[in-house]
Amino acid sequence: MKLNTSSTSSNLIDISRRDSSFVDRIKRRSGVNLDLCWHCHSCAGGCPFVTAMDYPPNRVIRLVQLGLKKEALESSGIWICVGCNTCSVQCPNAIDIPAVNDALREMAIEEGVAVAEPNILAFHREVLNSIERYGRTHKFEIMLRYKLRRRDWFSDMAVGLKMFAKRKLELLPSRSRDMKIIKGLFGHKQTV
Repeated sequence: MKLNTSSTSSNLIDISRRDSSFVDRIKRRSGVNLDLCWHCHSCAGGCPFVTAMDYPPNRVIRLVQLGLKKEALESSGIWICVGCNTCSVQCPNAIDIPAVNDALREMAIEEGVAVAEPNILAFHREVLNSIERYGRTHKFEIMLRYKLRRRDWFSDMAVGLKMFAKRKLELLPSRSRDMKIIKGLFGHKQTV
């Protein structure tokens, strides 16, 4: 089976390596009925990041439906998704695609699959670390720690300066009033 993912590249997928239980596991984890997908491409038409993905959202769903676990878990699309729910709003069946991507990301991490977008995973970790420390995000610290990890200081400095000018970046973090509840949420956290 040949899936054309873009005009410049095509991937050959060996459907003989199907995992027949994969779709049921993703349905259970995500709470989403993937049988509702008509593959109408409405989700892809609404996604602001679809051009950066190897497979648009409906094709990731199709990979799952076909039991093509390796291809679904190695997809960059599951990591590029920001969970904005634009795809779900566009979907005529209101399929919660970000929940499917969350389930796929969790499974990829658990199974030690190479992360297709490791920088995005590093950014997600910094966001969670900030929430654990302060009970909310401290964008300045998140960006600083992320830049430190990547050793990429100046590539988007203009954006950072604009954010400062518009007061979107606070130098000092604000802390949630009830950190005990926040710490409780992170008490069972797994090492990734």
